[in-house]
Amino acid sequence: MKISTLSRASAALSATLLLAACSHSPENQSTQIAPGTAALPVLSADEAANYTAKSYLAFGGPSVQVQQQGWTPVLAKTDGVKNVYVVGPKKGADGAEFTSVQQAVEAALADHNHGEREYIKVLPGTYTGAIYIPAGSAPISLFGAGDSADQVVLQLGLEAGVAPADYRKSVNPNGEFLPGDRAWYMYNLCANPQNQTLGASCSATLWSQGNGLQLQNLTIANSLQDSTDAGEHPAVALRVDGDRTLLENVHLLGRENTLMVNTADINNKPVTSRYSRVYVHNSLIAGDVDYVTGQADAVFDHVEFHTLSSRGVKQASIFAPITPANVSYGYLVTDSNLTADKGFAGQGAAAKAILGRSVDLGADQGGYTAGSTPNGQLVIRDSQIDATSYNLQQPWGEALYSQRPFSGNVAPNRNLNDAGFNRLWQYNNTVPAVK
Repeated sequence: MKISTLSRASAALSATLLLAACSHSPENQSTQIAPGTAALPVLSADEAANYTAKSYLAFGGPSVQVQQQGWTPVLAKTDGVKNVYVVGPKKGADGAEFTSVQQAVEAALADHNHGEREYIKVLPGTYTGAIYIPAGSAPISLFGAGDSADQVVLQLGLEAGVAPADYRKSVNPNGEFLPGDRAWYMYNLCANPQNQTLGASCSATLWSQGNGLQLQNLTIANSLQDSTDAGEHPAVALRVDGDRTLLENVHLLGRENTLMVNTADINNKPVTSRYSRVYVHNSLIAGDVDYVTGQADAVFDHVEFHTLSSRGVKQASIFAPITPANVSYGYLVTDSNLTADKGFAGQGAAAKAILGRSVDLGADQGGYTAGSTPNGQLVIRDSQIDATSYNLQQPWGEALYSQRPFSGNVAPNRNLNDAGFNRLWQYNNTVPAVK
């Protein structure tokens, strides 16, 4: 399937608008004052000092605690690398050894290199097929060779409601995954005929369980997009479960659950003994419902979040963090730009998009248990939010599953991790001037 015209337009637009839109102009001074309101809690400067990229990325990884040596993301240089696996539309043209990214992944992992980084270059083109990077793999740099991120498109159109038989036909029609392949267990887990449906976690175009993954200068799309109605159709573009994942100039396109930052084992079960860290920089993420979700420690720095109205969903929302109750760090959004298409302009507050909601995973309606049920954590700071598209007075929705009404802590001397309240915060955000 092809990427929709709307998504291509969003991807192209972001490249020119992102950095300009994220900078704070003198006329756009923040009016957010702590403690805010129960519907819109705001951090003070002293409180916000605890929520920086450095503090988030120093937490988690191999354990669920602060690491003595945190993680400072550094993009691996791809120029001049000798051992590069090249993927192209036509084998043999421009040095292409493979015509699918999964072929290159398997070849790279078959090279016993004592854990040194492997490099996979993808030539301009559109590549349809699942890409799975297994746990225990060497760190991989997967990078597009085009002049912009939208010249290399990795896509597949799966959704959570697909039957395993249909999944097998879509993902493995020509033996792309075979017993003995390093990624076979990932495919086989999702293809299990005992499952009635695929589930959101198996719908990803690219799914990585390996540590140290770096993605650069390319687009990853779940091409299901507007081929569905406005109902529940989770369809992931990128899912990552490994630690120290870095995205640089990457466009993630989809609708519901576009990006899943997660922490799970090889059996696709949640892990509580470690906590994956993800850093996304200078990138675009587009979707309409909970399109950034999962259980992980994730920093979004100079990222455009673009909400789409094309499916006409009842409630559009960006973030849906699943943060364990005993963990202080979920998602940090900094120096970023929260935009939307024109479909929300002119609508009343109830019809506008919201910023997000907590995912009270494991709780039925009314079943939230403070200190036990996950309590999503998120800080949006030093960013610009489109006032014509988002409900800025009530930006947070009731929690998924438990339907717990949003309630922010505005008490004096508050505990920012008090489990009796939501942990979705803002600080020093501005509204761009209308010109």
